[in-house]
Amino acid sequence: MTGLRIGVVGGSIAGCAMAIAGTRAGAEVTVHERSSGELQDRGFGIVIPPPLHQELVAGGYLGADMPTAPVATRIWLTRAPGRHSARELARQSSPVTPCNWGLLWRALRSNIGESAYHRGLPVGSVGRTHSGHALIRTADGEQEYDIVVGADGHRSVTRELIAPEVRPAPAGYLVWRGTIPLSALRDHPKVLELLKTAWITLGFAGGHGVFYLIPGADPGSRLLAYAIYAPPPVSASVSASVSASKVPVSAAYVRNIADEHFPAEWADVVARGEHTSQALHPVADFVVPRAAEPPFLLAGDAASVTRPHTASGAVKALQDALCLERTLRESPSAAAALRRYAHERTAEGARLVGLGRRLGRALVENTPDWPAMGPADVDAWSRATLNGARSYLYGGVHQR
Repeated sequence: MTGLRIGVVGGSIAGCAMAIAGTRAGAEVTVHERSSGELQDRGFGIVIPPPLHQELVAGGYLGADMPTAPVATRIWLTRAPGRHSARELARQSSPVTPCNWGLLWRALRSNIGESAYHRGLPVGSVGRTHSGHALIRTADGEQEYDIVVGADGHRSVTRELIAPEVRPAPAGYLVWRGTIPLSALRDHPKVLELLKTAWITLGFAGGHGVFYLIPGADPGSRLLAYAIYAPPPVSASVSASVSASKVPVSAAYVRNIADEHFPAEWADVVARGEHTSQALHPVADFVVPRAAEPPFLLAGDAASVTRPHTASGAVKALQDALCLERTLRESPSAAAALRRYAHERTAEGARLVGLGRRLGRALVENTPDWPAMGPADVDAWSRATLNGARSYLYGGVHQR
């Protein structure tokens, strides 16, 4: 499709991946990013499936030299009854490729090729011309495109045009994210030894924590990334629309959760480790009725947000881009490509939202009696929770 013009609203991970997809399919792409600064310091740890990482490297989206911290095993832990020591429940074969959000964005940003990337000029709205083309409106005026990609997150202006009725549905609990230098683990060699070869899920009554190593900003360095899920204090109510800075819960609440529910050495890392980043978010989800309505399409969090238990935020955005490139290459027109994209990606978004809700119920809202469980119990619980759904995070349990 030579001569195709694509405008991308949003220059984060989804926006950069979509720019690469459009460029590789032969289009002229312009990215509109509202932030005037670089984005590499935003975000925390993420994981992606190893086959997806390999596909992105082979396809030119990522360089083979982008730092990652791959591990092949998931270890389930809980606090031993009546003690502060850790008890291992099970080990699952669960290969993942942990990444640093900022390094992933930087790698994508460097590979967008000839695409124009405009910073510091927010998109006020999008619309249609009389001829059926798409418009992007900024303070500098209007620009016309054959396709506009909404890759501008859960507050997407593009989604407001094609699915204005969609609003986030709150889960009723929070996720606290952080990254900690490995120096915080110097007094906890057992914790560090586990994290070198596995990622950890630490279950407790009413929530859980996830821990894994990611590359640091300095070459060869590592950070401990974690996410802790728990309900807010009884006195706090949390809506899906509340920004992280306004959630009425302090870091002390999360430290109290760690002290009350974690094995002592894990609690010490979380409660007293010197953080390089921290953020608190209400958990919410939504999915649009259709991920594309020519000449518009939605990607990443603009199209759907699933609960983070699926570890699919960045994953879905990257898969959205691969889908767009393929449909543009294989379709006779831009409209036909977007219809194929809508068919595939709407269904995937709905599937992930459903899976996230099941995992949320099992991991936060209705947690099992973790201390009473063993490998067979974890395997049975995983199968029942997935209920036939696929997830790269859940593999076979190693029986002893």
